[in-house]
Amino acid sequence: MTNPTSSAAIQEPRLIPRHIAVIMDGNGRWAKQRFLPRIAGHRRGVENVRSAVRSCIDKGVEYLTLFAFSSENWRRPAEEVSLLMQLFAFALEHEVAKLHEAKIRFRAIGDLSRFDPRLSEMVARAEQLTAAHTRLTLTVAVNYGGRWDMMQAVNRMVAEHPGRSYTETDLPPYLAMAYAPEPDLFIRTGGEQRISNFLLWQLAYTEMYFTETLWPDFDASAFDLAVASFQKRERRFGRTSDQVQAAIAALREPLAENR
Repeated sequence: MTNPTSSAAIQEPRLIPRHIAVIMDGNGRWAKQRFLPRIAGHRRGVENVRSAVRSCIDKGVEYLTLFAFSSENWRRPAEEVSLLMQLFAFALEHEVAKLHEAKIRFRAIGDLSRFDPRLSEMVARAEQLTAAHTRLTLTVAVNYGGRWDMMQAVNRMVAEHPGRSYTETDLPPYLAMAYAPEPDLFIRTGGEQRISNFLLWQLAYTEMYFTETLWPDFDASAFDLAVASFQKRERRFGRTSDQVQAAIAALREPLAENR
């Protein structure tokens, strides 16, 4: 019997991740290798988001979450931060209509209070325009931090339900990504092997995939490798290996019959 208070709720085996979360690392190094300014790498990284979106749609992934700007990134040189904000605004201005046409839902998570009001309004309009779409939910984390997310969730939870004791099942509805399932697969490009304050609560049982490939070079083939790695994992959630393998075999049977 599953413990109803456990965050490790048993999930059915999946051959394709339902939700993929990505730290898009390596834009600056990609530019440096080519003797280009760092912002050129960030521009190329934004362009590569299209490739990731196409890969998700082709494979039937339902949610793609991208860490675009962390709460710690404000420590970067002021000029780079300013250019990143301009790039985000440019992407919203030129890409949201395409997302709408492709039936892709756009969401942004993070503390938007530090942004220019015009940028916050652009985010709100993009979310409103695409709210009804279900083909893929593309979430961009901007001025986001996992600790911030947990604290804002705690504060909202306590404000709404003061003077009581809480369990771990009470918090998730207040997290920034309450609308999405927890990620099945986490990808970090660029060679670093840490989660860097990203989705701290949600990544508790996520499969991790780290690659040396820099984000601008993370093409469809690299995406395929990450998904193939996921397919080799056993996500037991407290069960035995035999139980998981039996469930996976049952999942593969209809696929084999349709060949």
